[in-house]
Parts: sequence; C-alpha cells; structure tokens
Amino acid sequence: MGGSILLSRFMGLIRDKIISYLFGATQESDLYFAAFVIPDFINYLLAGAYFAITLIPLLSSYFEQDEEEGWRFFSAVFCWITLFIAVFTGVAMGTAPWLARLAAPGLSEEALARLAFFLRIILPAQVCFLLGSCITALLYLRKEFLVPALVPLVYNGMIILGGIVLQRRGMEGFCWGVLAGAFLGNFLLPCLAAASGKGLKLRWNLSHPGLKRFFLLALPLMLGQSVVVLDEQLVRVFGSMAGTGAISWLNYARRIMLVPVGVVAQAAGVAAYPFLAELVAKRDFTTFHQILNRALRGTLTLLIPLTLWMMAVSEPTIRLIFQQGHFGPPDTLHTSQLLLIMLLTVSCWGFQQIMGRGFYAQQDTLTPAILGTTATLLSLPIYYFLTLRWEALGVALASSLSLGLYTALISLWWWHRFGRAAFLGLAGDALKVTGISLIAVLPAILIVQIPVVDPKLFPYWEAIYVIAFSGLCFAAVFVMLARYVIPGLIRPVLQKAGPVGRRLLR
Repeated sequence: MGGSILLSRFMGLIRDKIISYLFGATQESDLYFAAFVIPDFINYLLAGAYFAITLIPLLSSYFEQDEEEGWRFFSAVFCWITLFIAVFTGVAMGTAPWLARLAAPGLSEEALARLAFFLRIILPAQVCFLLGSCITALLYLRKEFLVPALVPLVYNGMIILGGIVLQRRGMEGFCWGVLAGAFLGNFLLPCLAAASGKGLKLRWNLSHPGLKRFFLLALPLMLGQSVVVLDEQLVRVFGSMAGTGAISWLNYARRIMLVPVGVVAQAAGVAAYPFLAELVAKRDFTTFHQILNRALRGTLTLLIPLTLWMMAVSEPTIRLIFQQGHFGPPDTLHTSQLLLIMLLTVSCWGFQQIMGRGFYAQQDTLTPAILGTTATLLSLPIYYFLTLRWEALGVALASSLSLGLYTALISLWWWHRFGRAAFLGLAGDALKVTGISLIAVLPAILIVQIPVVDPKLFPYWEAIYVIAFSGLCFAAVFVMLARYVIPGLIRPVLQKAGPVGRRLLR
C-alpha cells in the first residue's frame, strides 16, 4: 500500500506538473480545482470516503456467521447506495450553476458559468467512487490489497491522458479524464478483481436487518463533516477569496505536503485497520492498544524527519516540479511559502489517520464525527479572518491550525476514554526523533543556502543537486544518530531498506 500511494502521489505530481506547465496559476486552473468542491462534498455527505471503514467490521461479522447472509447484507447496502448516489448526482447536475456560486463565491459570472460546465462533467464520477468503495471494502475484508493499490494509479493515469489528448479545450480534458479514471479505476477494476477472486454475488435486495446498524454507523459520518475531509474544500472555497492564482498555489502546495502523509500514515492506517477490527471482534484489547501504539510510533518516526527535510528544500522542490511554461518564479515563491506553513502539521495529519481508525475499528463512528465537526465549526471563523488578513498565506495558516486542533481533540478524548496505553512512550520518542532530525537538517540547510550551481542559469539542475545532495546528507546523519539514540524505532525501517539498511544495522 505504501508503494502504491508513493507511485500514486508521484503520478499526481506529474498530473499537476502538466497542469502548471499548460495553465500555470491562472483562472482556468483555479476553476478546475474548484470544480471538485461540490462532488467531493457529496462524496463526504454520503460517507464515501469511509465506506470501507464502515463496512469491514459488519461484513466480517456476517460472512463469519454465514456466507449467504453476508452476500444478502452486502447486496442490500450496494443497492441502497446506488439509489442514493444516483439521486444526489442527478440533482447536483441540474443545479450546477447555483452550486458553482457556493463552491467559489469570489469568481466572476463568466468564470462561474465555466465552473458549472466542469461540475457537470465531474459529478457522475461520484457514482463510480461510491460503488467502487463498496467493492473495495470486500477486497480489504479478504485482505487483498493489490487491486486497491492499483486503483489510484489508473485514476491518475486517465486524468493525465485526458488532459494531454484534449489540451486544446483547456482544463476540460482533465475533467473528462477524471470521469474516465473513476469508471475504469475506481469501479470496473475492483469489480473484475472481486468477481475473478472469490466471486461477487450481487443481487437486487433492499431489505436486511443489518442495514439499520450500517446506517447508524454511517450516519455520524454523513452528518458530521470533519475538518480532515473538508480541509481541501475549505482551502479552495476561501482560496477563491484570496485573488487569482491562490487556489492553484494552495493546491500545488497541499499536493506536496500530502505525499509523506499518504506514503507513511495512510498506508499504515489502511494496512493496520483490518487487523485492529479483528482484534476488537476477539475482544483482545491489550494487543489492540499495542498495535495502535506501534503504528503511532512508527508513523511519527518517519514523518518528523521527512517534514523537517522537506521544509529545508521547499523552494527547490516547487521549482523542480512546477516551475516551467506558464508557472513562473513568482508562482514558485508563493507556493513554496504556502508549503512551509502546511508542512508544520504533517505529523498531525499522520497522528489523526491512525487514531481515527482506532475508533472505527471499535465501530465508533460518532466520536470522530462529533470531534471533527466541532473542529470544523471552530475553524470557519479562523479561515475567514485569516484569509481577509493575509489572503493565501492566511488560508494555509488556517488549514494548519484546524488540523492541529482536531488532532488535539481526538487524542485527548481517546486518553479520557481508553487511558494512555496507546500513547506509552510517544512523547519521549517524539522528542528524541525531533532532536535528531534538527541536528540532521543543519547540513541540508547549508547545502540549500550555498548552491554549487547558479540557480538563475540552471534552475532545474540546481534544484536536483540541492534536493538529492541535501537528502543524502540528511538521511546519513539521521540514520547514524538514530542507530544509537532510537535503535528500537529505526530498526524496522532499516530492516525493510534492503542490503544498505541491513549493513547499517550491523
């Protein structure tokens, strides 16, 4: 899963590189990114982002009791979800001009008309996302991770293909790529995998006793709009109030920031979740807290050093990936400043990814929904006033503050409810990792500040040199110090790093 997410993030960067090259940070690119606000909100409103999380514990219970009963329950859920998303999508497509005003209140009438056109192309993709999530939950239950790992690669690949083939039609080509990628990657591929594996026995069924339990679990996720899932939409909505190009700058910075989150924390959470749910079913809470603690420690061990190094090379990173074509040096400067602010809470992103799955494994969807909604409501005035005060920088700062607030709330509530078993040793480990990382980042900063190649004459070669050399220096110093200061934390990483890692262990 980690390898898949890494490749997916890389393809996402290629996609954004093509967008920045062809359209830079302009109104056309702003419209494309803003076009996802309403479709994503519908997805979150129907708990699409959490379908696998909601379904897995229930499917596990029914399939363990009786396979036929499991298929009846799964079919009932699938049929109801099909009806819900079809109705929502149809209504949204009919009211697209009005929804465009909600998604980007700062745009002109002409821009809103084009945004509504983009909306009508992208909205049907939500049908594929939601139904594909049901099938993916079935694959996770079977502990089959390969096809779910391929889904984002197909999705991003189709977006890139659509944008290149139809580039003369502006960002419209990327919108058609979203629709094609959602159908082929998110829906068709999981269906084929499930059918060719242990089978896919769907039937028309709208009644099952387990539906009530499923909707009770999903309802908090539908009604409670967590700052975690709404962060990207809030960034786009308030970004539309920060001037032309702000949505694009914020989007590019956020893409880079989420790379370590996805590769480390998201992969750890996805892989650990079926096992956490299984331990809860067995009532083995001692092992449950041990695995949760191990996941948190491992996530922070990787995210803290990655964050500090990425902050040191933020400007060369943006320059190398995006600065070309219509994306010029001023855009690089704006985006790298926003990236610095967003990187401050990467560890918070990772922490809440793990903690949230701890609640979901116990079939508690209400607590994260209440805490997430509370953080969202508290964050809205922060977004508004910081946007008015500092425009795009204010939006980035509000995003970081809101994630920090939610992480604090969910962690404090877990401590209050379940005790400190999941947090044993975390504070001390985090301080040690931070101390080592601060020492290791010093030579990286020196390399950035004293370039060997003239960045004005050779901007891309200089960026490659700075990123590569500073990264090697940082990794070498960090690993050597970690071997002596935090051997228990670094050992699992080095064991998976191949011959070089095993040599360092010896």
